[in-house]
Amino acid sequence: MPKLGPAGTPESARALTYRVIFGHETMAGRTFDVLLIAAILASVIAVMLDSVQSWQSQYGSQLRILEWTFTALFTVEYGLRLWCVRQPRAYALSFFGLIDLLAILPTYVSLVIPGGQFLAVIRIMRIMRVFRVLKLVQYVGEASELATALRAARYKISIFLLAVISIVVVVGSLMYMVEGPASGFTSIPRSTYWAIVTLTTVGYGDITPVTPVGQALASLVMIMGYGIIAVPTGIVTAEMVGARRDVGGNARVCNSCEHVEPDQEARFCRRCGASLS
Repeated sequence: MPKLGPAGTPESARALTYRVIFGHETMAGRTFDVLLIAAILASVIAVMLDSVQSWQSQYGSQLRILEWTFTALFTVEYGLRLWCVRQPRAYALSFFGLIDLLAILPTYVSLVIPGGQFLAVIRIMRIMRVFRVLKLVQYVGEASELATALRAARYKISIFLLAVISIVVVVGSLMYMVEGPASGFTSIPRSTYWAIVTLTTVGYGDITPVTPVGQALASLVMIMGYGIIAVPTGIVTAEMVGARRDVGGNARVCNSCEHVEPDQEARFCRRCGASLS
């Protein structure tokens, strides 16, 4: 007996597929999500084990078969997602749509570029759908606040990064003049690399100044680094305060394209047109 839709009419195969793949209200939808996450984790583990020499030499063929099996399943799943959504192009270009595509491409790329299958670990990003499985969809709105803040702050951050790049180039050039090849500063690019490592307070120690002037300049760069690290944090925090007013915690998430809809009165997703009810 065909499953009935909300209006009491028989539900089409496309609508039923949509409810199972994108929905999380039904037992079938939750079961599908749990199995999908389990398959994603298993496939990522298989790829990681394939990179271990001892496992690769002993179980290489089995791991490759397992990887192709998961890839085939994810390919069918991706095709079903495109088939059952109202606007396939909108889904394909959405964040999760692109991740779903990138999750299956590496294995096919490995046919042309050896080792390309290791990029399949990007599948781990697909388990972000666990928000839906655990009924934590409302917290996706919090992630949307961060994304909105980053978009709003992109120009400020770009200017900040340009200033940082200018600083490390100037400091690197000065260190090249002060220290020279004798201390390991063999070129301006290599000296600039040292300036980046020092400014970010990483400090690998593969290149170190030995002259008093160079050490004094290095000290200034280190102190400057602590102040610079706090700048992007302040920029993003300020933008998040503004973003919180635009995207509330009660924002709804489109099951089809994962778009966060802040308008509580909206009945359809403004990105893909899917119903938000």
